Amino acid sequence: MTSGLAIVSGSNNVFRDLGFPKAEAQNLLLRGDLVIHIRKVIDKLGITQAEAAKRAGITQPRMNDLIKNRTHKFTLDALVNVAAQLGYTVKLSLKKAA
Repeated sequence: MTSGLAIVSGSNNVFRDLGFPKAEAQNLLLRGDLVIHIRKVIDKLGITQAEAAKRAGITQPRMNDLIKNRTHKFTLDALVNVAAQLGYTVKLSLKKAA
């Protein structure tokens, strides 16, 4: 029954696997990862969206966009700034693509 299935290895970037151009896929992945980390920080702090927004220097509706994973509404710069305002440093590593 499984003879019709093909197994394809992914690229470790779901956006690339979905057909996005390399540069855009990398940007989307980085923004998504950063949003996940920021959400974990907010959960760890045990604060409301309103308090998180106040600490991050953004509006509550903008924080809601972040919490709801609307990453297309944020640049990497904006997300780094939010993390910094919440008391965290963002580090980036660069390695040669395979």
